[in-house]
Amino acid sequence: MNADIDAQLDKARESLAAAELLLAQGYAAFAASRAYYSMFYVAGALLASRGQSFSSHAAVQAAYGREFAKTGDLDARFHRWLLDAQDLRNAGDYGVGTSVTGEQASLVVAWAREFLGAAATYLNGI
Repeated sequence: MNADIDAQLDKARESLAAAELLLAQGYAAFAASRAYYSMFYVAGALLASRGQSFSSHAAVQAAYGREFAKTGDLDARFHRWLLDAQDLRNAGDYGVGTSVTGEQASLVVAWAREFLGAAATYLNGI
């Protein structure tokens, strides 16, 4: 792997660890946000493995869907999870009068953990 891929995977791992700590302390919205960012960095690392780099969330999500979900290179559920996790992140970070439950945050943390594991397996195999 190259330095950009490694750096993004490191950020993904750190974000996931932070999400787990935040969740354990009862900060569901912040945990969901960090878990989303973990997934965002994973998608960025996967795209970097194909020589692609994007800065906007929408561009990363679209490119990931095109390059990995639609091709079947990775399970399409990861793309759906990435999109759903961003919706929860937006609700928690920007929503007024909305909240992210502990159950929702736990789910997003689990998604991030599974996505990171699948990406690591994929990247080790190329």
